Formats: sequence, C-alpha cells, structure tokens
Amino acid sequence: MTDSAKPTLLVVDGHSLAYRAFYALPVENFSTKDGQHTNGIYGFLSMLVNLIKAEQPTHMAVAFDTSRVSFRTREYPEYKGTRSESPAEFRGQIPLLQECLAAMSISVLTKEDVEADDILATLATQGTEAGYTVLVCSGDRDSIQLVNDQVTLLYPSVQGVSQLKRYDPAAVYEKYGVEPAQYPDIAALVGETSDNLPGVPKVGEKTAVKWLNQFGSLDAILDGADQIKGVVGGNLRDHLDDVRRNRRLNRLLTDVELPLGPADLAVRPIDEVAVRDIFSRLEFRTLLPRVFDATGTVVAEEAPEQIATAPEPGQPAPHELAAWLEAATGEIGVTVTVEAGLPRRLGFAVADAAVETGWSPEVAAAIGGWLTSDAPKVLCDAKPQYKALRRAGADAAGVAYDVLIAGWLARPSFPDKTLGHLVERYLDEKLPEADPAQLVPEHDGATPGQLSWYALRVARAQRDRLPERVAGVLADIELPTLVALAEMELAGVAVSHAVLSEFSGELGARADALAQDAYAAIGREVNLGSPKQLQEVLFDELELPKTRKTKTGYTTDAGALATLQETNPHPFLDLLLQHREATKLRQIIESLDVAIASDRRIHTTYLQTGSQTGRLSSTDPNLQNIPVRTEESRRIRTAFEVGDGYETLLTADYSQIEMRIMAHLSEDPGLIEAFRTGEDLHRFVGSRVFGVTPAEVTSAMRSKVKAMSYGLVYGLSAFGLSKQLRIEQSEAKQLMAEYFARFGAVRDYLRASVEQARIDGYTETIYGRRRPFPDLTSPNRVLRENAERAALNAPIQGSAADIMKIALVRIHRQFREEHLASRMLLQIHDELVVEVAPGEWDAAERIVRGRMGDAAELTVPLDVQIGRGPNWDAAAH
Repeated sequence: MTDSAKPTLLVVDGHSLAYRAFYALPVENFSTKDGQHTNGIYGFLSMLVNLIKAEQPTHMAVAFDTSRVSFRTREYPEYKGTRSESPAEFRGQIPLLQECLAAMSISVLTKEDVEADDILATLATQGTEAGYTVLVCSGDRDSIQLVNDQVTLLYPSVQGVSQLKRYDPAAVYEKYGVEPAQYPDIAALVGETSDNLPGVPKVGEKTAVKWLNQFGSLDAILDGADQIKGVVGGNLRDHLDDVRRNRRLNRLLTDVELPLGPADLAVRPIDEVAVRDIFSRLEFRTLLPRVFDATGTVVAEEAPEQIATAPEPGQPAPHELAAWLEAATGEIGVTVTVEAGLPRRLGFAVADAAVETGWSPEVAAAIGGWLTSDAPKVLCDAKPQYKALRRAGADAAGVAYDVLIAGWLARPSFPDKTLGHLVERYLDEKLPEADPAQLVPEHDGATPGQLSWYALRVARAQRDRLPERVAGVLADIELPTLVALAEMELAGVAVSHAVLSEFSGELGARADALAQDAYAAIGREVNLGSPKQLQEVLFDELELPKTRKTKTGYTTDAGALATLQETNPHPFLDLLLQHREATKLRQIIESLDVAIASDRRIHTTYLQTGSQTGRLSSTDPNLQNIPVRTEESRRIRTAFEVGDGYETLLTADYSQIEMRIMAHLSEDPGLIEAFRTGEDLHRFVGSRVFGVTPAEVTSAMRSKVKAMSYGLVYGLSAFGLSKQLRIEQSEAKQLMAEYFARFGAVRDYLRASVEQARIDGYTETIYGRRRPFPDLTSPNRVLRENAERAALNAPIQGSAADIMKIALVRIHRQFREEHLASRMLLQIHDELVVEVAPGEWDAAERIVRGRMGDAAELTVPLDVQIGRGPNWDAAAH
C-alpha cells in the first residue's frame, strides 16, 4: 500500500494545545457577553481546522488529562509540582472545548491515572501496527519519543499554535543529534523543568548527546559512570537514582486500555445544528464557515443568505438627497467621515439602500433641516461626527442610537472599539476594510453609505440582546450625555499659558535644587529617575530596609518610598520624594501647556466608554489627574480662567454623593437620619461608633470613621484599614465591628449585593446599568475576592456616574431652553465647572443647583455645593 493510500490517524493533546492557545491570544479580546472567556477554545479550534484542512485525516481523536494525579505522582509526588494553578480564566474552557469537539463528531478520550500523552502513545502504537500514517500533535516534548517512519510529531512554535513544526526522524536527529527513541534519555540526564524533574547538575543537552554517542545507550552511560571524569562525572554518580527515576517517568505508556481504537476513530460528518448552537453561545462567528470548509460540510441553502451584501450607494445631487431623506421612513443610518476636525463625506442608509455625498455648503443648505429634525438617526461613535458638523456651522439632532455606546453598555469590561468589531460580533460578518499597511490597497473599504448600512443592521441586532433597563440607560442617559459632552469639548476652557509657564519655571528650579541636595546627601550624582540606581543607593549603600520585591529588584514606587520614609527616615529619601513631587507637577503642567489651542483654550476629549462603571474620563489632555490635595498642586487650577466675554466661573459638586447612595440603597436608618438632619456625616457616625456626643468627636475619631465609611464602599479589609490609618490590625477589626454594630443595614446590604451579583453574574445601578462579574464564582481566591470588592462598589459608583450625567444633560437642556449664553466647560469626578455670561449668575446658579439637586429621587437629599471665582481654584468651595 502506498503512503498516499494509507489511512491517516491524527491524535491531538487537548490540554497542551488549549493551554498554549490560551497564552497566545489575549484573554481580554475573547469573551462572551456573559463574561465566559474563550481564547483557549478559539485558538485550539483555529489550529485544529487548519490542521484538518491541511492534513485531511481519515481518523482523529483528541485526548485530555483528567487531573494532575497519575501513576507518576504516586511514584514521585513532586512530579509537575512547580506548575502553578491554571489561571481562573482558563478553567471552564476545557468542558466547552470538549462540547465543541463533540458537535464536530471528533472523539474525545480521557483515562484516569494516566496522562493525555499516554493515550496518544497508545493510539500511535496501535495505528502504526494497523498500517496507518500517524500524526501526533502535542506541545509536550516527551512525544518526541513516538516519532518513527510512520509517526510524525506536529509541535507548536513559541508563537503559539498557529505554526506547527513537523518532526520526522531526520528532523529530530538534526535538532537533537540522536534518534527519536533516545530523546527521553537526554531528558532523563538533563531533567525537565516543566515536569519538575531535576537532572544532573551542569549537564546540558550537548553533554548528554555526547555521552549517548560515546556509550550507545542510557543504561551503558549509567553502568559506565565511573569512567566519566571531572565535575560532571561526579555529579552523574551522585544523581544516578534521579536519572533512573526521570527515565521511568518520561517513558510514555503504549498499552493503555482505551474504549476506542484507531478503527473506531474514523472521521464522521459534523452535527451542523450542534456546531451552530455551541458556536452561537460562544459567539464564534468567523470561525463557523472555516469549520464547515475544513470538514467539507455542505451547509443548508439558506445559510449564505445570512451574509448580506452591502448596497452600492447612490450619488444624488443635494436637492435629490434632501428628497431621499425626507421620503425615508424609520431609522436612518448616518456616517460623517471627519478630516482635520471637519466633515468630508456623508453617508446615509435604510434597510435596502444607501446614498452618499461630499460635504459642501450646498449639501449643508439642502439637508440642514433634516439634520436638525427629530428623524431617528443611527451612528457609530457619534460624538466626533456631531462635533465636525458643529464646527462646519451645521447642527444635528435626533441621535436615536449609537452602536459603539450600546456595545459598551452590553460589554463594559471588554467593549468593542470599532464598527468592524461590532459587525463581526453581532452580524457574523466582516466589514470591508482597506489594508492600512498597503500604499495602494488591493481592496477598497466600505464607503460612508455602506458604513451607515452596517451600523443600522448592527443596531437592530444589538436591540435583540440589550436588556430593557440597559436600553433605557442608553436612551435616557448616554445618548443625551453624548450631545452635552460634545458641546463642552467644542467650548473648551480658557487656560493661561503665562500662569503655567511661571509655575513650571519655579518647579524646574526647585527640582534642580532638590537634586543637588540629594546628591550632597549621598556624596555623588545619580539618576533620580532610574529605579536600578535608586535601588543601589537605598538598599545597598544606605542599607535601608528593602521594599516589596519585583522582577527587577525592589520597588521604588512612590507609595513604597513614602512608607519607608515614615518608618526609616533619611535625608536623601525625603529629598527624593520632594523631587518626584516637583517633577510630577511639572510634567502635568507641560502636558496642559502643549494642549492650549490657538483660541487659548484647552479642548479635552471625554471618554464616554472609557470605564466599566460609567464614570467619565478625559484625554488629550487628561484633566482627571490634576491634583488638589496640597496648596501647591492647586496652583495648577489657577491657570484655568474665565474666558473673554464671560463674567466668572461657577463650580458645583455633590457632597458625599457615594455615601448618600449607600444610605439610599442600604436603607440604614442611622445614615438616613444623619443626612436628613444635616448633621456632619462623619461626626454623626463617629459619635455612634465611639459612644460619645457629636461635640466630643475629635479630629482623629472623625478621620477614622471617614476612612471606614468610604473604605466599606470599596471593600476595604481590616488589614487595608489598618495600613491606611496607621493603626494595629486588631484596632481596625474592632473599629469595623463597632461600625457594623450600629449600622447593621450597611453590612447587610453589602453582603446581599455581592451574593445577588454572584447569582445574576452582574451588578446593577439604580437606573439599570449593568457590570458583569464572572469572577465572582472563580475558584481562584484572589480573582474572586477582587471581584467581590469591585462588586461592592459598582452599584454605588455607577449610580453616582448616572446621576451626574442626568444632571449634566438637564443643565445643558435648560441653558438652551432659557437661551443663556452660559455654558458648561468641565466635568471632573463629581465636580462641574460652568462659564457664566455677564448678568446670568442668578439664572445659572438656580439651574445648576436645581438640576443637580433633583437629578435623582433618593431617600436622602442630594447636597450641592456652589463656588464662584475668576479661576477654577478661586471658585472652589
């Protein structure tokens, strides 16, 4: 029988390849809407379908380990003992992978007390004897011993499982200098780190190969160990038992009793319905046609209709475009391509047609009325497109849906970043995109009209999956917020270059002086920004106690050095910390200074989808990191000034909003009483915890209960509280016990919220915003506890974010309704900054205080604090 006529048996090590796939693909990019990680499954199946298509096996099986316990661990308990516990994100993927294989009609084999490699070895031996060509696919080098004229090993490269190197006898000899059957002899001498099998000290592969070629076999080497001179000979004689043990353990079993033999493993047609079902649950869209293609599956005739073809867009004249838009019914997909901040082309689409045009004054005049109408419009990442139209003198309204924001609300932990990602996730299709690496792309990307068509279809698919309350967050909070943020970004905030420049010069001079003093303290110059040099100075030269160990030595981060200075003060360390603070402030100033535009204002960009809780962040520049704790750092805010043509700045923020939300959610009578009576919260709580009158609560007592109250919202432990307050852990435990004894409803709420999230798989804000927490059921204690702490805070912080956005939208809307020139400029944390036009202070204050105060109906009042001044710092309250 010729080789081409022989049947081909493919046997695969399931655990080995899935584990490699897990590390080859980023875990954050592969998860379902329910939070199930899938990167190991996806990578394994991608490798497998490529393998099936290339090798066309006639018989196939995948073997898995059942546990880490086997006959090998009984002989040597330390076997594989150094392997860390599988990542929590990996666990749970193997059963799903096996379900996929079952749907593909691929036999899965396991056996107690042996490893997957033993199953592969048995099948390879049986296959060889039965006249099969055998392919063994494994990432375990012990499988090299199976290679012979009939057995080829397919071994993954260091890049993962996408590339497999073929090892036949010639390739093995070229790589290791021995026959395949002798490879375990090398491993026995050298040892196997991954299996925790120690070898002979100072004996590497070259030495082992030399000995095998000299003596002919491992047994002969061991029998002739006295003939080997030098240190390595002595080491060999000292470790003869280790070598013999290693060889016993790395010998693969070839006679495992299995329920199926090679003849039972014939390739069978896949179960198309089952494959579609499991792939749908795992959200594997692009992989499905590859499986059908590799397995030669003839899919049902209606399947190709799932992939719709984008319509060829029409190119109407401006008046024809206006008529087309007015005649369209229902939602219309809209895309505005932006260049240099201005609109370049417009695309519009309905279910079965698309049109597009370039931007021009004629087009603006023709469709301006439709753009500002309430006609429902669907976009992807609408904010920059809205801003481009506004810069061009046009207005826009009627944004009914934004697929990017909707996708983030559905998957806040792993949001899709582009329309292409959304098309793949929700439509099982690939968005036509030009290759950015090609100067002249071979394929054009989707046109603006086609992009609008895809966005419209994604929106329809998303709506089917979006829970009703989450859809309400999109419609009632996020889409109106989008417009308010766009207006704030367009307005920008006036910032004084002169103020920043002066402060930067002072900080530069101070940093230089501090550096010179630091050099003098140790008698030489060092690079104060080099962790390596600082480690040498602090821990070797000054012999200060070592901080937390890292991969590169011992940490020199700010927190660790601040603690070190408290416990072991030293002049150099004090100067170093001062130098760092001055340098950090100067870097912040420089990032702000370069961001000042030609209109002398900074136009930050708010990231609406940048957090998992719903909080806003900002970039280019980041205004969230401007420090306010010290008088010096607040000087930066003095550069943020009222602009030309305006009278003053107004600042407004919520007082203790997270604690008020805690009182509302927990329904704790004590907290509710404190807020309703207007009593200082932390003084009130302190009087209850310490059993004194409010007047007797000292500053130290108040600080402790404040740290406690806010710490509870973030899942602070007794250990964390003790570190934060610099008190003994026993005192921190007692403080927590006293707190919960008097505010038991808080404890009950926190416990119940985590348990409910464990059941649901997610937390919810007051308004229905969800945040998934799959790790709440993780067997990994660290991941589980981290998820529990985050789940405590998510409903509270998320509700605070929702309330601020609601206030933002209502203020923006009422400013417009009352035709005020005053405008919102910044939203930083819980604070809002408004630029007030001349004569409008009373109206602006009334609107801001009122709309922030009634943004939510809680069991306790929302307290809004207002400040006024010519700059941000002076307007503080």
